[in-house]
Amino acid sequence: MAELITVDDPDDPRLADYTGLTDVALRRRREPAEGLFIAEGEKVIRRAGNAGYAMRSMLLSAKWIDVMRDVIDEATAPVYAVTPELAERVTGYHVHRGALASMERRPLPDARVLLAPERGSVRRVAVFEDIVDHANLGAAFRNAAALGVDAVLLTPRCADPLYRRAVKVSMGSVFHVPWTRLTSWPEDAGLLREAGFTTAALCLSDRSITLDELVARRHEKLALVFGTEGDGLTPAALAAADAHVRIPMDAGVDSLNVAAASAVVFYATRPDPS
Repeated sequence: MAELITVDDPDDPRLADYTGLTDVALRRRREPAEGLFIAEGEKVIRRAGNAGYAMRSMLLSAKWIDVMRDVIDEATAPVYAVTPELAERVTGYHVHRGALASMERRPLPDARVLLAPERGSVRRVAVFEDIVDHANLGAAFRNAAALGVDAVLLTPRCADPLYRRAVKVSMGSVFHVPWTRLTSWPEDAGLLREAGFTTAALCLSDRSITLDELVARRHEKLALVFGTEGDGLTPAALAAADAHVRIPMDAGVDSLNVAAASAVVFYATRPDPS
């Protein structure tokens, strides 16, 4: 059972994991370097724990202590009870969900291991290229979880899926979809080819086929590659892809944001239940 500790000093060093949560640049540097990430809200904290992430500590306002009593009873990490005002001073924003937890990151798997042929269940993967918006990335992970994508690969410049905003938008789905970060892109597209995947780049180009055409080809293993809303996929990524694919649209609309596009594509390419 965790020790419940009342803290009334915003400068208490025991709260260091929670300081400056609104400073994105700072947190991007600190969290991976220190091996932590922040889970916000009851559901997300529970999902992180259920996914096997170890807790470093938890920060709760008084009204959440009874709600989280079972988590407190099972935790071995310290639990800090604070007022909402103190939580705001420490984090830099109003913690309206009233519950935060600092969790231990886990080492990312090697992409070759994630895609290995002996892992026969990995047949549909998503590749996100240079998506730096945490909300978009979190939403895309939620789509991947909901629509049965087996794994997610991120290019080196992609945002951190375990950053608080991404975790929150994903509703903890980032904990349940296997993912890793590629070390070199688009060179690592070769790993997909070696593992038997057909790589389909979502884009508008002269050689684009429709999403329906892609589905009709019934590829056994499919890697779906998405770029940023503004610039789309890089020329090098397009050159490395086996196919270019577009979502047919009406009313003069030529593109969707990556979260919406991924939902459409994941649904259309889901395995035939028969």
